[in-house]
Amino acid sequence: MTTSSPIPPITEDDIAQFLTQTPGFFERHAEVLASVQITSPHGQRAVSLQERQAEMLREKIKGLEQRIMEMVRHSNENAAIAAKVDQWTGALLQIRDPMDLPQAVVDGVRTLFDVPQAAVRVWGVAGAYIDADFTQGASEDAQAFASSLTMPFCGPNLGFEPAAWLAQGEAAQAQSLALLPLREGAIDSATPAFGLLVLGSHDAQRFDATMGTDFLARMAELASAALARLR
Repeated sequence: MTTSSPIPPITEDDIAQFLTQTPGFFERHAEVLASVQITSPHGQRAVSLQERQAEMLREKIKGLEQRIMEMVRHSNENAAIAAKVDQWTGALLQIRDPMDLPQAVVDGVRTLFDVPQAAVRVWGVAGAYIDADFTQGASEDAQAFASSLTMPFCGPNLGFEPAAWLAQGEAAQAQSLALLPLREGAIDSATPAFGLLVLGSHDAQRFDATMGTDFLARMAELASAALARLR
Protein backbone atom coordinates (compact mmCIF):
# COMPACT_ATOMS: atom_id res chain seq x y z
CA MET A 1 0.00 0.00 0.00
CA THR A 2 1.45 3.32 -1.06
CA THR A 3 0.92 6.58 0.70
CA SER A 4 0.41 9.76 -1.33
CA SER A 5 2.68 12.72 -0.71
CA PRO A 6 1.03 15.59 1.17
CA ILE A 7 -0.12 18.41 -1.09
CA PRO A 8 1.90 21.55 -0.34
CA PRO A 9 -0.14 24.51 0.87
CA ILE A 10 -1.00 27.24 -1.63
CA THR A 11 1.26 30.26 -1.20
CA GLU A 12 0.70 33.92 -2.01
CA ASP A 13 3.11 33.51 -4.91
CA ASP A 14 0.93 30.71 -6.28
CA ILE A 15 -2.13 32.95 -6.07
CA ALA A 16 -0.29 35.87 -7.70
CA GLN A 17 0.94 33.61 -10.50
CA PHE A 18 -2.56 32.21 -11.06
CA LEU A 19 -4.11 35.68 -11.28
CA THR A 20 -1.35 36.85 -13.63
CA GLN A 21 -1.84 33.87 -15.91
CA THR A 22 -5.65 34.03 -15.74
CA PRO A 23 -6.58 37.61 -16.74
CA GLY A 24 -10.25 36.70 -17.19
CA PHE A 25 -10.70 35.58 -13.57
CA PHE A 26 -12.04 38.91 -12.29
CA GLU A 27 -14.28 39.26 -15.34
CA ARG A 28 -15.95 35.98 -14.42
CA HIS A 29 -15.91 36.75 -10.69
CA ALA A 30 -16.48 40.48 -10.50
CA GLU A 31 -18.00 40.13 -7.05
CA VAL A 32 -14.60 39.01 -5.70
CA LEU A 33 -12.90 42.14 -7.02
CA ALA A 34 -15.60 44.35 -5.52
CA SER A 35 -15.33 42.68 -2.12
CA VAL A 36 -11.55 43.06 -1.74
CA GLN A 37 -10.73 45.57 1.02
CA ILE A 38 -7.25 46.94 1.73
CA THR A 39 -5.86 49.60 4.07
CA SER A 40 -5.59 53.12 2.70
CA PRO A 41 -2.14 54.76 3.06
CA HIS A 42 -3.95 57.97 4.05
CA GLY A 43 -5.46 56.47 7.18
CA GLN A 44 -6.48 53.21 8.81
CA ARG A 45 -9.77 52.94 7.00
CA ALA A 46 -10.35 50.07 4.59
CA VAL A 47 -11.00 50.89 0.93
CA SER A 48 -11.93 48.83 -2.07
CA LEU A 49 -9.29 47.66 -4.49
CA GLN A 50 -10.69 49.97 -7.17
CA GLU A 51 -10.47 52.95 -4.82
CA ARG A 52 -6.91 52.05 -3.86
CA GLN A 53 -5.98 51.80 -7.55
CA ALA A 54 -7.55 55.22 -8.12
CA GLU A 55 -5.47 56.64 -5.24
CA MET A 56 -2.31 55.14 -6.70
CA LEU A 57 -3.15 56.60 -10.11
CA ARG A 58 -3.74 60.05 -8.59
CA GLU A 59 -0.39 59.84 -6.79
CA LYS A 60 1.33 58.82 -10.02
CA ILE A 61 -0.29 61.71 -11.90
CA LYS A 62 0.78 64.12 -9.14
CA GLY A 63 4.36 62.86 -9.39
CA LEU A 64 4.33 63.28 -13.17
CA GLU A 65 2.95 66.81 -12.82
CA GLN A 66 5.80 67.70 -10.44
CA ARG A 67 8.35 66.29 -12.89
CA ILE A 68 6.81 68.30 -15.72
CA MET A 69 6.94 71.45 -13.57
CA GLU A 70 10.63 70.82 -12.87
CA MET A 71 11.31 70.23 -16.58
CA VAL A 72 9.56 73.49 -17.47
CA ARG A 73 11.53 75.37 -14.79
CA HIS A 74 14.84 73.92 -15.99
CA SER A 75 13.88 74.69 -19.59
CA ASN A 76 13.17 78.32 -18.70
CA GLU A 77 16.44 78.58 -16.79
CA ASN A 78 18.40 77.07 -19.68
CA ALA A 79 16.72 79.41 -22.16
CA ALA A 80 17.66 82.39 -19.98
CA ILE A 81 21.28 81.23 -19.75
CA ALA A 82 21.42 80.62 -23.51
CA ALA A 83 20.18 84.16 -24.11
CA LYS A 84 22.91 85.54 -21.83
CA VAL A 85 25.54 83.47 -23.65
CA ASP A 86 24.37 84.97 -26.96
CA GLN A 87 24.49 88.48 -25.45
CA TRP A 88 28.00 87.83 -24.12
CA THR A 89 29.12 86.54 -27.52
CA GLY A 90 27.77 89.64 -29.25
CA ALA A 91 29.60 91.90 -26.81
CA LEU A 92 32.90 90.09 -27.40
CA LEU A 93 32.49 90.31 -31.17
CA GLN A 94 32.24 94.10 -30.89
CA ILE A 95 35.63 94.45 -29.17
CA ARG A 96 38.02 95.91 -31.73
CA ASP A 97 41.25 96.06 -29.74
CA PRO A 98 42.38 92.55 -28.67
CA MET A 99 44.02 94.10 -25.59
CA ASP A 100 40.52 94.81 -24.25
CA LEU A 101 39.25 91.25 -24.70
CA PRO A 102 40.38 89.68 -21.37
CA GLN A 103 38.68 92.39 -19.33
CA ALA A 104 35.57 92.13 -21.53
CA VAL A 105 35.46 88.38 -20.90
CA VAL A 106 35.69 88.88 -17.14
CA ASP A 107 33.22 91.76 -17.05
CA GLY A 108 30.69 89.82 -19.11
CA VAL A 109 30.92 86.79 -16.85
CA ARG A 110 30.41 88.86 -13.73
CA THR A 111 27.54 91.02 -14.97
CA LEU A 112 25.60 88.66 -17.23
CA PHE A 113 25.98 85.45 -15.25
CA ASP A 114 25.99 86.93 -11.75
CA VAL A 115 29.39 85.46 -10.93
CA PRO A 116 30.86 87.52 -8.07
CA GLN A 117 34.50 86.70 -8.82
CA ALA A 118 36.28 86.10 -12.11
CA ALA A 119 39.78 86.30 -13.56
CA VAL A 120 41.59 85.13 -16.68
CA ARG A 121 45.17 84.42 -17.63
CA VAL A 122 46.52 83.86 -21.13
CA TRP A 123 49.98 82.68 -22.18
CA GLY A 124 51.77 82.18 -25.47
CA VAL A 125 50.52 85.58 -26.64
CA ALA A 126 51.92 87.74 -29.40
CA GLY A 127 54.73 90.16 -28.56
CA ALA A 128 52.44 93.18 -28.35
CA TYR A 129 50.63 91.69 -25.36
CA ILE A 130 53.42 89.87 -23.56
CA ASP A 131 53.70 92.43 -20.73
CA ALA A 132 49.94 92.82 -20.15
CA ASP A 133 48.53 92.07 -16.70
CA PHE A 134 46.47 89.15 -18.01
CA THR A 135 49.64 87.30 -19.00
CA GLN A 136 51.28 87.49 -15.57
CA GLY A 137 51.34 84.97 -12.73
CA ALA A 138 50.57 81.69 -14.52
CA SER A 139 53.31 79.25 -13.55
CA GLU A 140 54.30 76.25 -15.64
CA ASP A 141 52.38 74.05 -13.20
CA ALA A 142 49.24 76.14 -13.67
CA GLN A 143 49.63 75.97 -17.43
CA ALA A 144 50.09 72.22 -17.31
CA PHE A 145 47.04 71.90 -15.05
CA ALA A 146 44.95 73.92 -17.51
CA SER A 147 46.07 71.68 -20.37
CA SER A 148 45.09 68.60 -18.36
CA LEU A 149 41.48 69.77 -18.11
CA THR A 150 39.22 68.41 -20.84
CA MET A 151 36.11 69.83 -19.21
CA PRO A 152 35.41 72.61 -16.72
CA PHE A 153 36.45 71.81 -13.16
CA CYS A 154 33.87 72.63 -10.50
CA GLY A 155 34.43 72.17 -6.79
CA PRO A 156 35.64 73.68 -3.52
CA ASN A 157 38.51 76.11 -3.37
CA LEU A 158 41.34 73.87 -2.23
CA GLY A 159 44.03 76.49 -2.61
CA PHE A 160 44.54 76.17 -6.36
CA GLU A 161 47.08 78.61 -7.75
CA PRO A 162 44.52 80.09 -10.22
CA ALA A 163 42.35 81.17 -7.26
CA ALA A 164 45.08 83.69 -6.42
CA TRP A 165 44.41 85.41 -9.75
CA LEU A 166 41.12 86.72 -8.40
CA ALA A 167 41.10 90.34 -7.26
CA GLN A 168 43.00 91.09 -4.07
CA GLY A 169 40.94 89.98 -1.08
CA GLU A 170 38.57 87.85 -3.18
CA ALA A 171 40.73 84.72 -3.34
CA ALA A 172 40.34 83.97 0.37
CA GLN A 173 36.57 84.51 0.15
CA ALA A 174 36.03 82.13 -2.77
CA GLN A 175 34.46 78.98 -1.35
CA SER A 176 33.85 77.28 -4.70
CA LEU A 177 35.52 77.56 -8.09
CA ALA A 178 34.92 76.80 -11.73
CA LEU A 179 38.10 76.51 -13.83
CA LEU A 180 37.56 76.74 -17.59
CA PRO A 181 40.48 75.78 -19.84
CA LEU A 182 41.00 77.95 -22.91
CA ARG A 183 42.23 76.18 -26.05
CA GLU A 184 41.73 76.29 -29.77
CA GLY A 185 38.97 73.97 -30.92
CA ALA A 186 36.73 71.89 -28.70
CA ILE A 187 37.26 72.03 -24.95
CA ASP A 188 37.84 68.26 -24.77
CA SER A 189 40.53 68.18 -27.46
CA ALA A 190 44.16 67.26 -26.81
CA THR A 191 45.36 70.72 -27.86
CA PRO A 192 47.37 72.39 -25.06
CA ALA A 193 45.54 75.16 -23.27
CA PHE A 194 46.67 78.74 -23.85
CA GLY A 195 44.76 80.17 -20.91
CA LEU A 196 42.43 79.61 -17.99
CA LEU A 197 39.22 81.38 -16.97
CA VAL A 198 38.56 81.30 -13.22
CA LEU A 199 35.10 81.79 -11.70
CA GLY A 200 34.71 82.08 -7.93
CA SER A 201 31.84 82.36 -5.48
CA HIS A 202 31.35 82.91 -1.76
CA ASP A 203 28.70 80.17 -1.96
CA ALA A 204 30.26 76.73 -1.45
CA GLN A 205 27.45 75.16 -3.50
CA ARG A 206 27.56 77.56 -6.46
CA PHE A 207 30.14 75.49 -8.35
CA ASP A 208 29.48 72.02 -7.04
CA ALA A 209 31.31 68.95 -8.37
CA THR A 210 27.97 67.33 -9.30
CA MET A 211 26.64 70.24 -11.39
CA GLY A 212 26.23 70.02 -15.13
CA THR A 213 28.98 71.73 -17.11
CA ASP A 214 27.48 72.00 -20.61
CA PHE A 215 27.02 75.77 -20.46
CA LEU A 216 30.40 76.27 -18.78
CA ALA A 217 32.03 74.25 -21.58
CA ARG A 218 30.26 76.44 -24.15
CA MET A 219 31.45 79.56 -22.33
CA ALA A 220 35.01 78.22 -22.33
CA GLU A 221 34.91 77.62 -26.08
CA LEU A 222 33.47 81.08 -26.78
CA ALA A 223 36.06 82.76 -24.54
CA SER A 224 38.78 80.72 -26.25
CA ALA A 225 37.62 81.84 -29.69
CA ALA A 226 37.69 85.49 -28.59
CA LEU A 227 41.01 85.37 -26.76
CA ALA A 228 42.75 83.47 -29.57
CA ARG A 229 43.16 86.90 -31.19
CA LEU A 230 45.90 87.60 -28.64
CA ARG A 231 48.14 84.87 -30.00
